[in-house]
Amino acid sequence: MSDNISTNSLRQEDGATPHPMTTPKARSTKIISTLGPASHNRSKIYALLEAGVDVFRLNFSHGTHNDHRKTISLIREIEAEIGRPISLLADLQGPKLRIGKVRENVVLRTGTSFDLIPGEIVGTEKQVTLPHPEIYTSVKPGSRLLLDDGRLSLKVTGASSRQISTTVEVGGKLSSCKGVNVPDVPLSIGSITVKDKADLEFALAQDIKIIALSFVQTAVDIQVLRTLAKVPISVISKLEKPSALDHLETIVAASDAVMVARGDLGVELSPDQVPIAQRKIIATCRKIGKPVIVATQMLESMISAPTPTRAEASDVANSVYARVDAVMLSAETATGRYPTEAVTVMNNIIRCVEDDIHNHGVPSKSLMFDTQENHVPFAIGRAVKELSESLNCATIATFTTSGLTATSMSRGRPDAKILGLTANHDTARFLNLVWGVHPLTTPDASNFSDMVTIVKDTLLERDLVQLGEMVIVTAGVPFGTPGGTNLIRVETL
Repeated sequence: MSDNISTNSLRQEDGATPHPMTTPKARSTKIISTLGPASHNRSKIYALLEAGVDVFRLNFSHGTHNDHRKTISLIREIEAEIGRPISLLADLQGPKLRIGKVRENVVLRTGTSFDLIPGEIVGTEKQVTLPHPEIYTSVKPGSRLLLDDGRLSLKVTGASSRQISTTVEVGGKLSSCKGVNVPDVPLSIGSITVKDKADLEFALAQDIKIIALSFVQTAVDIQVLRTLAKVPISVISKLEKPSALDHLETIVAASDAVMVARGDLGVELSPDQVPIAQRKIIATCRKIGKPVIVATQMLESMISAPTPTRAEASDVANSVYARVDAVMLSAETATGRYPTEAVTVMNNIIRCVEDDIHNHGVPSKSLMFDTQENHVPFAIGRAVKELSESLNCATIATFTTSGLTATSMSRGRPDAKILGLTANHDTARFLNLVWGVHPLTTPDASNFSDMVTIVKDTLLERDLVQLGEMVIVTAGVPFGTPGGTNLIRVETL
């Protein structure tokens, strides 16, 4: 199979209708692309899909609901035209902390005193407004406050409900409304703001069920989001605060997927600690069996240049060697000059690394086999991987209602492609995030005969297998029961 969605070019003028495309891509590691001013019309979205995008991210830190509504409508139209699920991820902003207004040309000098206070003053070299009471009650002498994405660093010398006194450790220019990070202490502030609640309500009304939650600190934050949603959603926990690492296993277990959000995490951790945190998060997700995404600055230079640095290419490659489920582009495709080229480069890197893993036996330990969970879908996933290797079978077709079975198949990182057959559109869209799984919307099977017929008709019709090819089929009996996978069958089509 080709990594392109179709052999027909999709680079068409807005309003043109392409031929339906139903063939999933052979690449196993998925690509998430953030949409924005550089990529929000029909022709650009088609170009991104052709280049290799699996999931589109809507960043609710930017744009109005009306802006997002237009983009969502376009993508739903395209989804119907190409005949394959297209995934949308709604990324909630979270509690972004900011200082107040600052007068022109303010520069903080290293070693000087600087205060943060409530109120509505205009900031100077001596003090600035900080309208977040949670910080006043949380910091203590010795705590750090980082301003403007960590470019300026303050050390707290004293704190009360009315003032935080600091010494400037790293100075520089300060301007209005810059972000504040508090890396050394957990804040008594929820990860869901009033804006997030409105954005969540909007996303659900647009039938978006994949929600990324920013600044997750504990598993409680995830449960609060699920309660607010009132309908089943897939929660991607963004790990951006060092305090989240203290609760890593419970956060991963409570999530549907996890994002290594290296932007804010890189502000609050020293640069030498970020790779260690990333490795720990990936290992924990692989062990527990949850999809993991690596994000932020992967091809940063391609915001303004048509090619990446060699270090950026290595960063993407190392994530693929680590067998993460997906890698993500942010400003590269949202506001950059070369959005399609960035996706093309990422796609090519992934393909080269995956070929290297497959053709040269690059070791990649599967943490799936480090544990012996008493969990039928995971056990079947292990068995199917071994069976596919023993029979040299290139295709696994799994009927999945909730997505758990397909995710379990993916966990062992088999060489065979995994086709996730589901009647649930939300499940199909989520599976676009999962390593090696190609979702296909099909009717539910009601008996063994149905199961074989659906597999045969779907795979042959879409030219996914050849007549006479062997396929491993998994399903649950009784059919259509979420999490009830208990059947493995080998069929020659």
